[in-house]
Amino acid sequence: MSEGANPAGGEQPSRWERDRVVFREMLREEWRLHSELLGGGRFGAFPLLVVALVAGAVWLLDYTGTDPGAVVAGMHALALVFGLHTGSIGFVGRDAVGNVLGDVTLLVFSGRTLPLSQGRLLAIFVLKDVVYYAALFLLPMAVGVAPAALAGAGVGLGAVPLLWVTLVTTFVLGIGLTIAGVGLSATGLPGRALLLVLLGGAAAAWYTGVPVLSYTPYGLYLDPGLVSAASAAALILAAYAVGAATFDPQVQSADRSVGPEFRRWLARVDDPVAAKTLLDVHRSSGGFGKVLFSAAILLGVTAGLVDLASEITGVAPSVGVSFGAVLGLTGFTTYNWLTTNDDVESYLAHPLDAEAVFHGKLRAFLLLGPAVGVAFYALGVLWRGTPLAEAVVGAVVLVGVATYVFGLTIYLAGMSPNEFLFDTGLYAAFGAAVAIPLVPILVVAFALAPVSAALLVGLGVGGALLGAVGMWLYRRSLSKWGAYHRA
Repeated sequence: MSEGANPAGGEQPSRWERDRVVFREMLREEWRLHSELLGGGRFGAFPLLVVALVAGAVWLLDYTGTDPGAVVAGMHALALVFGLHTGSIGFVGRDAVGNVLGDVTLLVFSGRTLPLSQGRLLAIFVLKDVVYYAALFLLPMAVGVAPAALAGAGVGLGAVPLLWVTLVTTFVLGIGLTIAGVGLSATGLPGRALLLVLLGGAAAAWYTGVPVLSYTPYGLYLDPGLVSAASAAALILAAYAVGAATFDPQVQSADRSVGPEFRRWLARVDDPVAAKTLLDVHRSSGGFGKVLFSAAILLGVTAGLVDLASEITGVAPSVGVSFGAVLGLTGFTTYNWLTTNDDVESYLAHPLDAEAVFHGKLRAFLLLGPAVGVAFYALGVLWRGTPLAEAVVGAVVLVGVATYVFGLTIYLAGMSPNEFLFDTGLYAAFGAAVAIPLVPILVVAFALAPVSAALLVGLGVGGALLGAVGMWLYRRSLSKWGAYHRA
């Protein structure tokens, strides 16, 4: 039989045609999932909300005297973090293949059942994400700068197209770095050792004055030219080359058996839902390491922002308060990992109601979330140094912000923090509710350092009040989601 023919007598589609069909269907399914889950009109307004938020933030920061370069740097940092998070499909994909957390198998990881190369499926999936989020999220971010530029905010209007390109390539870099990191960590001790060496080398280069940013897409924005474009492209290609060589979502342990650990976990936490939740995270790909990975990203972003603020203003921000405020956002990332591929309905076959399920999630969060945040906070404080009073207040702020974000997330989104926070209305409510307490804390940390004793007392009281509000929101969510699931 000649190549390209099939038994029915027709011509088989070429590899390019198969790839194009898979890409089109992946893109269509991404839009269908979000638009049907969140309502077409509400989800369709999401880019407009991003434009409004960015425009308002750029104008406000310019009004307060913040250097426009700091605003652009922050946008690139956000795009990188978004890419790192999107690349965490490496963790989710392994669990989907093994059905560890649920009876699902994603198309991107179906190379064993479809006549398609696993590598090509992953490449198409990444391309789909880049195209989708470049239009949905990153283009509105770049366009949001335009109103402030027209108002004389110090950001050139002609730089908006370049800003979009560098935001997209920064997002691409973030995805590639995560896939490469997941791939190296899965190759055993040598791969993990190499990953640590690479991370340590990058950190050492940064703090010895090597212009690391010049080799990234952000460097291309700062100094457009062939050299900066080639450097950014080389870094991105290197990340994806490592990922292509090491990442394999179908790799499984030779021994798939596990011991009867549930009773031991139950004895430790005294709550069946909390025990199952923590055991699921422990057994899933990456284990508790992915929770630590999310916190490490926030730690790195905070350190970068503190350095940038010091260079721009000439005044060193309060390490304790700034690190505590930003690392408090681990409340969202931790809760997100605790609810991955989980829902209330899966528990209702047991003698449990929705309130008991959410109580178990609270117990799991309290055991894991603050501990992870405080551990990375201690690392940051030891790394950068801060007065004892600021360190103590920063820890109080961290726990308060984390608890507040947890309560807010569970009240607004229930057990689906990722999906429902793409709802335009809920996203706006969540963003505003987080910004109202967080922005004043960061203003104090970045603009009023060293922080006076009176302000430290106020921040400590504010952190405690935020924790109380978070617990109040959690209690309110019990009746809200209990009624919803009973209906």
